[in-house]
Amino acid sequence: MPDSVVELLQELIRIPSVNPDGDPGTEYTCEANLAAWLTPWLAEMGYAVTLDEILPDRPNLIARAPGPNNRPRILLGPHLDTVGVGGMSIDPFGGELRDGRIWGRGASDTKGPMAAMLWGLYENRDILESLPVAVDFVGFMAEESSQWGSKEFAKNYAADYEFALVGEPTSLDLVHVTKGALWLTLVTEGIAAHSSQPERGENAILKLTRSLDRLDRELRPSLEQFTHPVLGSPTLNVGVISGGTRANIIPDHAQAQIDIRTVPTLVADQTALGFVQKFVGTHDLPISLTNPVENPPMETPVEHPWMQRLLSIHPSSTAVGAPWFSDAAHLSAVGLPSICVGPGSIDQAHTKDEFISKTDLEAGADWFTALLRALE
Repeated sequence: MPDSVVELLQELIRIPSVNPDGDPGTEYTCEANLAAWLTPWLAEMGYAVTLDEILPDRPNLIARAPGPNNRPRILLGPHLDTVGVGGMSIDPFGGELRDGRIWGRGASDTKGPMAAMLWGLYENRDILESLPVAVDFVGFMAEESSQWGSKEFAKNYAADYEFALVGEPTSLDLVHVTKGALWLTLVTEGIAAHSSQPERGENAILKLTRSLDRLDRELRPSLEQFTHPVLGSPTLNVGVISGGTRANIIPDHAQAQIDIRTVPTLVADQTALGFVQKFVGTHDLPISLTNPVENPPMETPVEHPWMQRLLSIHPSSTAVGAPWFSDAAHLSAVGLPSICVGPGSIDQAHTKDEFISKTDLEAGADWFTALLRALE
């Protein structure tokens, strides 16, 4: 057993759990090894641990608190995976303690918050069984792409809980509203021809860029009409564009990937995808919409009893919003009120020299320790 929350975080960093999607930058991927290491650690405290394998070597870890099953239940839920490690300027799995910081992939996002949650449970291990509220621990797989873990958990288990605290680096503020996101690929088709005779072809790149210009000039202002008092307005970004094969060939194919960040008012009565589809159809744009992935925004009222309880226990924490999305949104979408909270700053997440300060990590451990003790 680690002797401190710092040593615990170092152990977590040294167990690679890189999300294999995209470009992980290492052969050491998937969440299975981390889940296997956590299992006996939680079992020592009396937790009944289940590894719910969503994909091969990629489980959700579900740990049910010791004690009666007829109590109200809440969960502490960080994600097990990290982003890739390509291009990092430090040892991603070193977990080095230097200059008052713990360094490595996941130190901030989100093994630091995970360690703080686990240490809070450990410090309260003698009262977990007798608390009037059962405090479960859930480690989600695949948060960094697609969120299959939280989606599957939400479908099968969310009804068991009355509140969820999802681990993310929020500087110990309570993130109760977040933007959603629509990722979408736009495709145009043309007719290939020799570039000396462009009239014999149909340029797919020009069709795409002209359509993107319409989206920027007309769809963006339409999105911005949907405002939110905390989150502001939706945003639109063209992140990737590709097409063509040679300068002397009229391109017959082009595509772009866009990212639209949504707010609750936009998707109250429609999907963001439906909004874009209607715009494309109304303006007869020559594009196909493919590979849509839509993640919902999240909004848990400050007035919710658990929000008020948390703010009472920790008056230095503030209810805030965030432009990013997380596993909490999928839990909230099925009716489980959720927030994001944890030590560390989102500014260090995904960086080439990711770290969390020792002071912030220890403050996070104290925060969760005090939370559990206040539930007695």
